[in-house]
Amino acid sequence: MSSFAYTEPVRLAQVGVGYWGRNLLRNAAAIPGAEIVAVCDRSGDALDLAGRLAPRARLTEDVDSVLADPSVEAVILATETPTHADLAAQALEAGKHVFVEKPLAQTTEDAARLVALAEVQGRRLMVGHLLRYHPAYRHVERLVREGTLGPIRYLYSVRVNLGIVRETESAFDSLAPHDLAVALALIPGTPVSVSATGHAYLQPGGPEDVVFASVAFEGGEMAHLHCSWLDPHKVRRTTVVGSEKMAVVDDMAGAEPVRIYDKGVDTERDGHVPYADALKVRTGDVLLPRIQRAEPLRLEVEEFIACVREDREPRTSGREGLAVVRLLDAARRSIAEGGSPVAV
Repeated sequence: MSSFAYTEPVRLAQVGVGYWGRNLLRNAAAIPGAEIVAVCDRSGDALDLAGRLAPRARLTEDVDSVLADPSVEAVILATETPTHADLAAQALEAGKHVFVEKPLAQTTEDAARLVALAEVQGRRLMVGHLLRYHPAYRHVERLVREGTLGPIRYLYSVRVNLGIVRETESAFDSLAPHDLAVALALIPGTPVSVSATGHAYLQPGGPEDVVFASVAFEGGEMAHLHCSWLDPHKVRRTTVVGSEKMAVVDDMAGAEPVRIYDKGVDTERDGHVPYADALKVRTGDVLLPRIQRAEPLRLEVEEFIACVREDREPRTSGREGLAVVRLLDAARRSIAEGGSPVAV
């Protein structure tokens, strides 16, 4: 996409060029409003790849030299999750704007510290909640804001695959930030509790391979999440149920990722009809809206560049990152307590 370019490009550095970092770097290097001046990774192979993606960038294994470079305005952090909090804090303290891959941190305390530090330093802090930039999810978000679906009653997401198994984070920590960010954007109330169950089948005693979690909101709304990397199917789907209509976003559906169902249950009570008889099931058309084709990751990186140059809050700010980490924290405690609801 980008049609925008600034007179002075944002001078970027990236730390981490692993499985996901290489995609971030590829997109950042293609944006007219950005200039990649330095790339850091401890792997020689990763730096070789970075040299091909950003041939003018300085390549180094020394993160301190990158953060000390006064020409670097902003830093993209695409490292392992346990390093997010410390590296983001170092970058902010060095006066850099910071983009952090999800999740923002592993604990609520660390996430809150980063948000406060960004405010003190007067720098932009953005989190990589990718689905908040996905054209299909943004379309549904607009429908919710316009009231097309009616008040949201609940949503549920399935994000499963027989895929990459991580040693340092659970399937929930790895996958759920996407869907938690979407739930917070679509459901207007405040989360009040999380209940979750999970199990580590592949690494006994280690991070969970599969997790089922439910988030309860103050207005009675619910968000239910199923996350797993031990599943025969690859599913990336979210169903949003409103009082008037329902929407399904399916990342695996190709050219038709969104379906809007004119379905619901209407109540026609006159005081004399039994309640069950007053409920009328409504089944209308199924709409397949045309969705703009654009790479969500490109839109996400463009947002970071724009926020740095325009000095504005990102769509997925540090505060949103903190809200997601609070839910992750509560889910971990609930799993440890056998699924008991944990207050947020």
